Amino acid sequence: MIPSSYSAEQTAYANRVAAYFKEHYSTQPLAHVITYGCQQNVSDSERMKGELALMGYGFTADPAKADFILFNTCAVREHAEDRVYGNVGAMKRYKRTKKGMLIGVCGCMTQQDRVVERFQKSFPFVDLVFGTQVQHRLPEFIYRRLTTGKRVYETKLDNAPIEEGVPVRRDGTLKGWLPIMAGCDNFCTYCIVPYVRGRERSRDPEEIIYEATEMVRSGFKEIMLLGQNVNSYGKGLDEPVNFAQLLRRVNAIEGDFRIRFMTSHPKDCSLELLDAIRDCEKVAKHLHLPFQSGSDRILKTMNRHYDREKYSELIRQAKERIPQITLSADIIVGFPGESYEDFKQTISLVEEVQFASLFTFIFSPREGTPAAKMADPVSREEKGKWFQELLAVQEKINETYLKNTVGTVQRVLLEELSERDGFCIGHTDGNVSVEVQASPELLGSLVTVHIDSYERHLVGTIC
Repeated sequence: MIPSSYSAEQTAYANRVAAYFKEHYSTQPLAHVITYGCQQNVSDSERMKGELALMGYGFTADPAKADFILFNTCAVREHAEDRVYGNVGAMKRYKRTKKGMLIGVCGCMTQQDRVVERFQKSFPFVDLVFGTQVQHRLPEFIYRRLTTGKRVYETKLDNAPIEEGVPVRRDGTLKGWLPIMAGCDNFCTYCIVPYVRGRERSRDPEEIIYEATEMVRSGFKEIMLLGQNVNSYGKGLDEPVNFAQLLRRVNAIEGDFRIRFMTSHPKDCSLELLDAIRDCEKVAKHLHLPFQSGSDRILKTMNRHYDREKYSELIRQAKERIPQITLSADIIVGFPGESYEDFKQTISLVEEVQFASLFTFIFSPREGTPAAKMADPVSREEKGKWFQELLAVQEKINETYLKNTVGTVQRVLLEELSERDGFCIGHTDGNVSVEVQASPELLGSLVTVHIDSYERHLVGTIC
């Protein structure tokens, strides 16, 4: 097992920043980090918080008390961008009254030229603007701003290997994120991710195992392996390790914990992976496999590289190999050019598979993607009707699934106290919420639960 080590260069910058604070501050400087978007962004923020702690920062939930405010942004939807602009603008009043305060903006938004230009012209009080592939250089950026007084802009995408050993300050102690790769090579026509996070780069498997082992030793009971497409993990590695093999290696770590992962792409989901899920006792028997549309015509327009038949066969193989598996997926409703007949094919696939849960979205165009330029004649109002139809179908399927779960035995991670005395709330391997009659002392434990009833949710007792 190899020990992780942060780069000597950035460690040196962190030490210089810490020395600067000792010389110029009478109290410990405080940082306030605001994160938008997906789990990957949350994980990125945890690593930047680790860097900030290394520089001597403490942390505050109150931006008015902060000496450094950092916005980690999302570019997936326009609404998220609008919120960032408004919230960054609101921080200007704090900077007027607090000498030496710094404001930074990073993440997916800042990889877009139009966004960087807007911050340069309209937000002169923002000190740092940096991208997704240089976040490990945060100590350098802060040091440059403190010592030169010049604003820092660093947004280059060079697809260099992932920086290992970045310190982490995790938000929780029970469930934790563990990125295994970055970027995406798929270029789905609706998705901005490849343009703002770059091409796929896999982390060193030994570093992943080391970090996972440390998380287990620290008491984490659930580890979520993260990647835009975890099924293609292994590209560019000196040591040939694919995702199924990595899962087995994480599973072999000693301890009582659960392994989850996201997101899987159907085009790269292999039978080897399904067998690993089946064989590994710590891997949750749950597969999140986005299909986006049940129409082959729309899938081709989306550039998804699979068709309905391949997706259905993957689901058949998963159910055959892992009878207890639960399934979830993502769906886009109203993709440009989609007809109601195309949409009905999505409905029929949902009815065929019987997903335990779905994450559904009405299409939202993102500037810079091919889909944003496609003709889109169906009105938002009509798409809304389709969306409600899909929700109604899934609601019935979900209710049936929950009722059929009554009488089964499930492994549950107890995560929080219920409002009902004598009960805790947790999630099954299938990521379904269940209220369990249990002592508060069992919070944070993985327990075996008999599902007794379905009210508004599942209710069970410890076996």
